[in-house]
Amino acid sequence: MTHTLRYAATCPKGVEHLLALELGALGAADVRETRAAVTFTGPLETAYRACLWSRLASRVLLTLAEFPAASAEELYEGMSTVAWEEHIPAEGTLAIDVNGTTSGLTHTRFTAQKAKDAVVDRIREHSGMRPSVSFERPDVRLNIRLHKERATVSLDLSGEPLHQRGYRTPGEQAEAPLKENLAAAVLVRAGWPEIAGAGGALVDPMCGSGTLLIEGAMIAADTAPGLLREHWGFGGWLGHDEDAWHALLDEADGRAEVGRERLMTIAGRDRDHAAVAIARTCAKRAGFGSAIAIDTGELSTLTAPEGGAPGLIVTNPPYGVRLGEADTLSPLYAELGARLLAEFDGWEAAVLTNDDALARATGLRSHAAHTLYNGAIETKLYRFNVSSRGVRAEVRQAPVARSQGAEMFANRLRKNARHLGKWARRENVTCYRVYDADLPEYAVAVDLYQGSGADGGRRFAHVAEYAPPATVDPEAARTRLAEAVEAVADVLEIAPEDVALKVRLRQRGSAQYERQAERGQWVEVAEGGLRFLVNLHDYLDTGLFLDHRPVREMVREMAAGKRVCNLFAYTGAASVYAHAGGAKYVATVDLSATYLDWAKRSMALNGFGDGPTNRIFRSDVLRWLADERRRIEEGRARRYGLVFCDPPTFSRSKSMGERTFDVQRDHVGIIDDAVALLEPGGTLVFSTNLRTFTLDAAALSGLVIEDVSESTIPPDFARNPRIHRCFVIRRG
Repeated sequence: MTHTLRYAATCPKGVEHLLALELGALGAADVRETRAAVTFTGPLETAYRACLWSRLASRVLLTLAEFPAASAEELYEGMSTVAWEEHIPAEGTLAIDVNGTTSGLTHTRFTAQKAKDAVVDRIREHSGMRPSVSFERPDVRLNIRLHKERATVSLDLSGEPLHQRGYRTPGEQAEAPLKENLAAAVLVRAGWPEIAGAGGALVDPMCGSGTLLIEGAMIAADTAPGLLREHWGFGGWLGHDEDAWHALLDEADGRAEVGRERLMTIAGRDRDHAAVAIARTCAKRAGFGSAIAIDTGELSTLTAPEGGAPGLIVTNPPYGVRLGEADTLSPLYAELGARLLAEFDGWEAAVLTNDDALARATGLRSHAAHTLYNGAIETKLYRFNVSSRGVRAEVRQAPVARSQGAEMFANRLRKNARHLGKWARRENVTCYRVYDADLPEYAVAVDLYQGSGADGGRRFAHVAEYAPPATVDPEAARTRLAEAVEAVADVLEIAPEDVALKVRLRQRGSAQYERQAERGQWVEVAEGGLRFLVNLHDYLDTGLFLDHRPVREMVREMAAGKRVCNLFAYTGAASVYAHAGGAKYVATVDLSATYLDWAKRSMALNGFGDGPTNRIFRSDVLRWLADERRRIEEGRARRYGLVFCDPPTFSRSKSMGERTFDVQRDHVGIIDDAVALLEPGGTLVFSTNLRTFTLDAAALSGLVIEDVSESTIPPDFARNPRIHRCFVIRRG
């Protein structure tokens, strides 16, 4: 089987980008990140290689079909169209896992039963025999994902979760263990593959049952994580290619044999004798019994291994969820930091914990913090360069004194961050506003940006000062601004150099887009499962309007199968969403070469490159819009199913000559031209950030206009519900 197939690899939340890079290195094509999964394409051999070699995936699923499934009848009909006789032995066994719901399928057991009936009925019609259900190692395991009234049906090539490597039995776990693929993600995030390649050592001072050590040894020894597994989900599948699979196993055996010969120092310890015994047993079963030194010992006696080159200390210490509150564990973390400073100067360190205060208790300065999920528990992997010069500057016997006003600002910021942080984690939002002039004396807007990709785990803040009125003493205003910036870095735990400060004057025309600085620092962030570049320093706006997050999501939902036009596109974020929503063509129009180049980079970051379905037009938008309307009316251009128009409040440019654009004055004309581009049943989404905007509905008679502003204001902008106005407009 050499033709291209579609797959999805699931993974823990926070690991998506690492998994995408790993799959790309394994030969996968069309790799795209989604929430807790990565999709890709390739021949069957690519999926086999992912099953055998992926250290980060939880499962590898072969997509077989997608169809409407709003009801049980639609599900049965859709399942019946799949040629199950080509996949499942007539007298074999199957199991069906269901995730999600639709309006008519709200119980996963019922959904699985209905799907099973369709599979069995079809096979019985073709062979006169029927497979049976088995939950223990069936011949074929199916996965059904229900989302937005549709079903995606896949064959689970893994069978059992891929984190079950084969070196550990179910009872061989220490308290609060890491799953093996999460342990591998910790090591990859910590830079272990590069450190191992340079000959560095690996040490875990609180190793528990040894998962980090064994996964680290497998990485360093180029050993496939699936090499010890005896059962695979494709073993009983009728489409299985036995020859291709055994060729991959032979290759992996050869690489492991060579790799074990070049292992460097790998050592661990734990105070728990039982955990150490388990760790030794598992290491031996994995083939590293003599290569990993595991001893019983207290943290207080930890020393660097003799003869080992400086490398990586990595550990998953106890944290509040499993042993107690943070204040009782702070001494343990402080001792860890002290031992590292005393014995491991020049090493790298990585500590996984769910409590920022515990990380601070080490007394070390973290240079990166990556969010990972240990089951349902959100944790962070803090990374340190161990050096006496790297002692955390803010670890003091007494807090720095703040003015009463600054303390009020810090408390409000802390409260907002705690409240909005819960919402952001629940909704997987990584860039959001945490403060917007809540206190009149501190008139700033504070936006938090969580880096992804190469910037993964690093946090940034964008502080925009609203220009104080003339009645405010300039010196007092400067003092408050300095206090605010210091509090932002402290409360949000962001390095001072990663806090960008802007003075936001009232802007007219294109001034809001003009260059403010020349740092050229680009940060990759994630939003809605997509990737974007922001620039926090060089322009007044960062390239991603955070209040438009729900508007962009609305564009994605409307874009499927349509020709989409994005007017006044700025950095093209709405175009990226339209592509992700399944648009068949997207036109991106803006006058600025700088921002269109920015848009191209964001599109390429998401796999939407140049081509006939992705056109970028550098033009005066008003002129382009009038020309496109004329081309359509003359039959020289095709109409659009969706137009998104988010014009500036006011604009004047050299190309416009003496003309100006004022959204309040000119919106009727631009809406009229935009609606003229639409096909029957098409939609215009019109948005503006003019807070005093009033739509002239009387001048737009004949159109059906729905004001959706309220529903498009996200919770982080709830304090200012007129941050933007948004309308959905269709012909009557």
